[in-house]
Amino acid sequence: MTYCKLFFFTIMIVLVGSTSTTQDSGSEMSSGAQFRGDLRNSGVLESPAIRTKPTQIWAFDVPRPSRTTPTITADTAYFATESGTLYAIDTQTGTERWQIDTDSPIVSTGAVLDSVLYVGGLDDNVYALDASNGNMLWSTATDGQIYASPAVTDTTIYIGSRDDHLYALDRESGTVNWRFDTGGDVWSSPAVVDGVVYVGSQANAVFAVDAETGDLIWQYEMTGRVDASPAVVDGVVYIGDRDGLFVALGGEDGVLLWSRDLQDPIYASAAVYDGRAYVNGISGVLHAIDTQTGDDLWTVDIGGPAYASPTLVVDPDGVQTLYVSTEADGLLYAFDAPNGVELWSIVTGRAGDFRSAAPVMVDGVLYVASNSEGLIAYTADQ
Repeated sequence: MTYCKLFFFTIMIVLVGSTSTTQDSGSEMSSGAQFRGDLRNSGVLESPAIRTKPTQIWAFDVPRPSRTTPTITADTAYFATESGTLYAIDTQTGTERWQIDTDSPIVSTGAVLDSVLYVGGLDDNVYALDASNGNMLWSTATDGQIYASPAVTDTTIYIGSRDDHLYALDRESGTVNWRFDTGGDVWSSPAVVDGVVYVGSQANAVFAVDAETGDLIWQYEMTGRVDASPAVVDGVVYIGDRDGLFVALGGEDGVLLWSRDLQDPIYASAAVYDGRAYVNGISGVLHAIDTQTGDDLWTVDIGGPAYASPTLVVDPDGVQTLYVSTEADGLLYAFDAPNGVELWSIVTGRAGDFRSAAPVMVDGVLYVASNSEGLIAYTADQ
């Protein structure tokens, strides 16, 4: 893995988001406006799915590669590029609403709440922008580059920095409420559930921190660096590390429930739903793991390198479809989630292009950020 890929891989830990505004996102699924689908980082979106090979409805080209997972609201898609340009795109037409330029690349996926867009930058800053026009509302400096994506509640933004700290910022002003020292770079994006913030660190550990005070609740030592983001579902924390260790931890006490050695570095974050955790290693082996036992229910090889996290879409009838990207041939795959049967695959970029952005499905439209093709929107073939 080259330094360049390491430098920008972070968005593979970035997926999508939620319209939930509470600290406990419970069993809610999202419409796409916050990282990984909801505050639990479940990786699950509720939408009509695309089960047959899709049709492209528009593409928005950019002059520099985009590695961020798009953030989708009712009418706008937000995504950024290595050049430091942040775009707002009309989801109906694929035309630009506005753009702003920052001083350095953005690899953090934004979160939108109450018409404010929150995002981190590699210039060490967390930004709050008016989502309608990109005007700056406030910015807060950390002491390190920000690869992680924000988790946003009614009152607080939680985000990690390469200065080894997890931050809690006041949502209205950007004032630092507290910061917690993890002992290593924080590329992992936090989950916030029942007043607890969960996050991984490159200090080879997973932490649970009190959301109000920043006090440590528990710490679990992994074998390798943790760049993936935790998924916290039904009181259990699911997360992997660069040594290939994938674990299930008790959310209240950090006790190990089970562990798996996937023998494959894990950069992707898991999608967790209906008794299954879906996660892929860097080689491109995609696993559906029984959340009770830790055993594989099925595996499929999509080819590597595979940095991007899988997205699970649950349609109104409960049908579950899994979407995941790989650098191999620039492919995006769709699988029937319960049994791992491939439904289709399409080329969404050049073979070998670094792929860290996860696909996002909102209102039956699939959005994919590609290094070579910009932002692409697909719909079901009519």
